[in-house]
Amino acid sequence: MASNGTADSEEIDLYELLGISKTATKTEVKKAYHKAALQHHPDKVAEELREESELKFKAVSQAYEILYDEEKRHLYDTHGMAAFDPSRGGPGGPGGVDLDDILAQMFGMGGGMGGGMPPGFGGEGGPKRQRRGRDEEQKYQVTLEELYKGKTVKFASTKNIICSHCKGTGGKEKAKPATCERCKGNGVTVGLRSVGPGLVTQERMVCDTCSGTGKIFKEKDRCKKCKGKRTTSEKKVLEIYIPRGAREGERIVLEGEADQVPDQIPGDIVFTLVEEDHEIFQRAGDDLSAELNVTLAEALTGFSRVVLKHLDGRGIHLNHPQGKVLRPGQILKVAGEGMPLKKSDAKGDLYLVVKVEFPEDGWTEDASAFADLNKVLPKPAPAIDATEVDEVEYDSDAEIEDFGANSGDPRAGGGWEDDDEGEGQAQCAPQ
Repeated sequence: MASNGTADSEEIDLYELLGISKTATKTEVKKAYHKAALQHHPDKVAEELREESELKFKAVSQAYEILYDEEKRHLYDTHGMAAFDPSRGGPGGPGGVDLDDILAQMFGMGGGMGGGMPPGFGGEGGPKRQRRGRDEEQKYQVTLEELYKGKTVKFASTKNIICSHCKGTGGKEKAKPATCERCKGNGVTVGLRSVGPGLVTQERMVCDTCSGTGKIFKEKDRCKKCKGKRTTSEKKVLEIYIPRGAREGERIVLEGEADQVPDQIPGDIVFTLVEEDHEIFQRAGDDLSAELNVTLAEALTGFSRVVLKHLDGRGIHLNHPQGKVLRPGQILKVAGEGMPLKKSDAKGDLYLVVKVEFPEDGWTEDASAFADLNKVLPKPAPAIDATEVDEVEYDSDAEIEDFGANSGDPRAGGGWEDDDEGEGQAQCAPQ
């Protein structure tokens, strides 16, 4: 922005205006806007400061509208405020407000408050800021074992780098480019995109003729190495480290390793961790859970054995003494055998859910075995005294979902089993 109040090639840093980084998420953009909007809302200041506050409020609102919208943010990151300047083929800022004019008044450009631009916004009194290239985001799948032990991964990456022969100009030495006829020097073109049956919308795209520069070289003047593209391909071995205890959704950032673009600071390659399902363990934070499969005999008489193999290959041995009965669904907590905590020697806990394996029908033909069991197992409840007794047959493979099926009764399907869980909650009154 020039000191006479007219917009030029210098860039306004919307990120700095909201006090956020170039990698800020939509949530962070929204929080920063709310904070700035409250700070500069005209109704929150004295009368003599209201005009200045209104300008600042409009500026942060404009910045939010651009940075919160992914398409507008991409245009801004690629072309700066020129993408929203009607005089250069852009549509103007959201809502028809010119952010350059607002900031010019705010910071004394062309009258108003005086004092010149603040440091970092460019102009004659400040350094010009380079735009930052886009980050390359991709997902990286990891196993629970890898997250438990940590992992270093090396991989080959092919990316664009600034052409070393023409230094990113795209042309031969002393050759002068011409204005791109397709985009008229704007670097962006407007096309139509279908958004539904019979519905289209205008969409601004980087000009594929000049790669967004607004300038092109004649074929005879193009750089022989990059053919006028300004960049060439390079293969590079990169390395990422996944720390012990890392979680689903964490981001591993390789700073400055994204494609290089002339006149821009390279973006980052960002890997987002995706945790694969495990066949034995379930994870919640730093804790693990797994099923503990025991036989009926072990549940009643105890055992001493390795019950499962941990994520690092160690066997987990349990001693369960005689006389302590394990019941289906019972939980055993093993302290310190969960996931490791990052930057610590501590670990979460392991929760073992008891699953008792009952024998199959006809598991023995030795009648004396039943007699021996009856001697040692707890005796049944006293016989029920009834004046009339009917001996009935039964289906041993029934499903509780059939209980009251199609009756419309809210207790159907075994809903009564959840009565204990619903204590303290409102219950439906019977009709």
